[in-house]
Amino acid sequence: MSVPGPVKTGALRAPFAGGSGKMAGMWIAPESRSLTRWIVPAIVLGAGGVVAVVMTTDGRIGTGLVALAVLAGYAAALAYRRNEPALTISEGFGSGHRARAHLRAAAMTGDVVTGALVAAVVVQGLRGADIMPYAWLAAVAGGTYAVSALAGGRSI
Repeated sequence: MSVPGPVKTGALRAPFAGGSGKMAGMWIAPESRSLTRWIVPAIVLGAGGVVAVVMTTDGRIGTGLVALAVLAGYAAALAYRRNEPALTISEGFGSGHRARAHLRAAAMTGDVVTGALVAAVVVQGLRGADIMPYAWLAAVAGGTYAVSALAGGRSI
């Protein structure tokens, strides 16, 4: 098997083919790897557009714009966090394994509550009910995340 020339920066060699120990002859370009990181934020933003169009055609332009803003903010948060590790700001959770477990649990709790708020905005909006209480809570969640990201040392 001939060995190709030097590896370009950012390119990855595909995993071993089968169990033969030989490398597969395929290179994975960085562009194709980064595309998969944007799928979920793009789907969320697209869903926001669809929800906004549905509400606007029903005559609820303000509600559609608020729902679009909530879903766009959620998509932005998902895009920002694609591969970011959790960083501790203080020793509030202690240190070591137990601290990492508590930090992951707190992050997952925040993710689930934020997802539930976004879902409530969409469902209530499509039902024709008032979405503003959920939109305000989603804004508080997004603002809190932005402030904590800035305080953590990484700019938005």
